[in-house]
Amino acid sequence: MDVLGVAAVVLDAQGRIVLWSPQAEQLLGYSAQEALGQYAAQLLVAEEHLDLVLRLFAQVMESGESWEGVFRVRHRDGTLRLLEWRNMRLQDDLGAFYALGLATDQATLRQVEQDLALSLRLVDQSPIGLAVLDTDLRYVSVNPALERFGGLSAEQHLGRSMRETLPFGDTDALEAAMREVLRTGEPLLDRYALGRSAADPDVEQAWSVSLYRLEDAGGRVLGLAVSVVDVTDRHRAATEAERARRRLALVADASARIGTTLDLEQTARELADVAVPELADIAAVDVLESVLDGRPNRTSAEGGPVLIRALAVAAAYPTVAIDAADRPSELARYDADRLVTQCVNTGRPIMVPVLDEQGLTDIARDSASAELLAEAGVHSYLAVPLIARGEVLGALDLKRARNPVPFTEDDVLLASELAARAAVCIDNARWYRQQRETALTLQRSMLPETPKNLVGLEVASRYQPARAGSEIGGDWFDIIPMNRERTALVVGDVMGSGINAATAMGRLSTATQTLAKLGLDPAVVLRHLDEITAGLDPYFATCLFAVYDPHRAQCCIANAGHLPPVLVREGCAPRLLDLPTGTPLGVGGVALRSITIGLDPGDLLVLYTDGLVETRDQDIDVRLETLVGLLQDSDPTLEDTCDRLLQALRQPDTPDDVALLIARVNG
Repeated sequence: MDVLGVAAVVLDAQGRIVLWSPQAEQLLGYSAQEALGQYAAQLLVAEEHLDLVLRLFAQVMESGESWEGVFRVRHRDGTLRLLEWRNMRLQDDLGAFYALGLATDQATLRQVEQDLALSLRLVDQSPIGLAVLDTDLRYVSVNPALERFGGLSAEQHLGRSMRETLPFGDTDALEAAMREVLRTGEPLLDRYALGRSAADPDVEQAWSVSLYRLEDAGGRVLGLAVSVVDVTDRHRAATEAERARRRLALVADASARIGTTLDLEQTARELADVAVPELADIAAVDVLESVLDGRPNRTSAEGGPVLIRALAVAAAYPTVAIDAADRPSELARYDADRLVTQCVNTGRPIMVPVLDEQGLTDIARDSASAELLAEAGVHSYLAVPLIARGEVLGALDLKRARNPVPFTEDDVLLASELAARAAVCIDNARWYRQQRETALTLQRSMLPETPKNLVGLEVASRYQPARAGSEIGGDWFDIIPMNRERTALVVGDVMGSGINAATAMGRLSTATQTLAKLGLDPAVVLRHLDEITAGLDPYFATCLFAVYDPHRAQCCIANAGHLPPVLVREGCAPRLLDLPTGTPLGVGGVALRSITIGLDPGDLLVLYTDGLVETRDQDIDVRLETLVGLLQDSDPTLEDTCDRLLQALRQPDTPDDVALLIARVNG
């Protein structure tokens, strides 16, 4: 009404003005004092319209019927204004009749009508959901788009709150925001809301919600205007872009984290840890037992049951599903109907987006495990084969429980990419393990047993290979009975690692035994070994060769680039023997010398390889001092001394093997 500026004029039965509103003064220019008591027709109507107006006035007063129309009215300034009129008869309590005229500027009215029509059409046809809420946050009106968003008709909206009609997830926060907009008048723009509508409950949708406070011309708060834009496509595109980014990050992470060592179990653990929780809630890495044994994999699409050994299991959180999985290093037999069996037999991924009771049975090793998986809430399953160099090694087994999203074809591609990268690392670790075990077997087969009935000597020895992630080295020791009741004590180390180093060590060990039987001086023995080692190019070796003569109570020692032995004598501090160091075997052209020391009953001679004392974080001199310090304490037996030295000096992550030989002179 304020926009229209509607003027009200009341005439008595004779046509005189008896009431004159302020809006009439604004519209026509006459003040109330000027207008009241005047005949309206004479004051306001042009001469040419006078008869028509009088006739219409009489008609309204006689019949009581209303009249509406447009005609020109004289303004106080003499101009004629085209006004829109509504005229009707009134009756007071005494029965007298009056005429009420309501008028507004026609141009203003038409503009308002156009604006209103435009607004209605925009609201009704807009793809944006629009609503008006009162100050109690209840619907006053909604447009068709909002009806579609919520799946409710306009009538079902009216009088209800937004939390009762729209499927937004966090309605409490949204309602609090609405009240804040009502209080402050500050609009809230483009707030994201997620949910599932009654019209499409199976699909998560996204909306952008904006809130505006509505006020009248006087500033009175009327309520809220709400606009809701469906941004599901944009949300999905952003989600997919984020998912793609995370996948690329996961692949990059896998490249950095998988295969950091040649340890088979560690590599499997790295794969399982990468898959959790980004790809699955529970991940297991299983390898065919035949592959671990070095036998060719003979699985096929028509194959039967398989023997699988679990290498690693990981979970994103504590869950009983772990108890349903095969424990690491545990061997399990899976029948042909099990999904993991089908995966390794066919070499193809197996995906079950939604697991039912039968599906849980198909992925579990037994009924008890299926019950645990059901208790854990496992609802989706994916297994991808581990294939390297054309051979199926095993499978990466993935399950989802807390993650509500089923596995998709995109997950199959991502899991297959991870499995392909990891399979090569696992295969490398597998071949490395086989080669390492072969080298270790070869090396152990060449290590001597302590000869019986040694004269004047008691001997104890130890050999420990490098940690699982490192190759076998070429460390060895030997105890060789010689003529005249003498005993040769030998410790050596072929530089390098692997089966070739072990083979070179075996050849040197055999040569050492042969040369020792000849009764040669230790320096001469080492010179012959130097020539032999030169033929094993590119290998070099260090060696300490000592010959103990019980009849002379002497020990003749020669050294070819090896660490010095420790002499432990009762009543004296242990000390490193000061020997000519010499050069490693295989260098050639350098003279080697022997020295002779006396040994008393009870003396200990400790020979060792560098794997006992060398570390990456300490200087070798410091470690040698530590060894000498440890030998200040005595043990009941030489075996105890060997164990104590290894326990104190040997670090679990050392990449080198160690040989230790301790001899004590008997009284």
